[in-house]
Amino acid sequence: MKGLLLLVIALVASAACLVTVRGAGECGATPPDRMALKLAPCASAAQNPSSAPSNGCCTAVHTIGKQSPQCLCAVMLSKTAKKSGIKPEVAITIPKRCNLVDRPVGYKCGDYTLP
Repeated sequence: MKGLLLLVIALVASAACLVTVRGAGECGATPPDRMALKLAPCASAAQNPSSAPSNGCCTAVHTIGKQSPQCLCAVMLSKTAKKSGIKPEVAITIPKRCNLVDRPVGYKCGDYTLP
């Protein structure tokens, strides 16, 4: 009987861990594709490396990047970002072009590295 009780407790604990893990993606409970919508002000800066990022773009990138470098990376490489014409090799340079001092320099983001 004691063994059965321990088994039930272990199963309940395992189920609780699975529920917690599902809500903890790169951007927390918000999927990267939804978070990518916040990069709308970066449309031209993420397509053209010569285009200066707007203040709205820099604020969005800083906010997402502050959440975590993993989130910023997932957002820049998301399907939503790609469908909207964002070029990852250009988007990855936006934190530097915004002069964000707390950017994760050298962070590996897929095939790209944050400058």
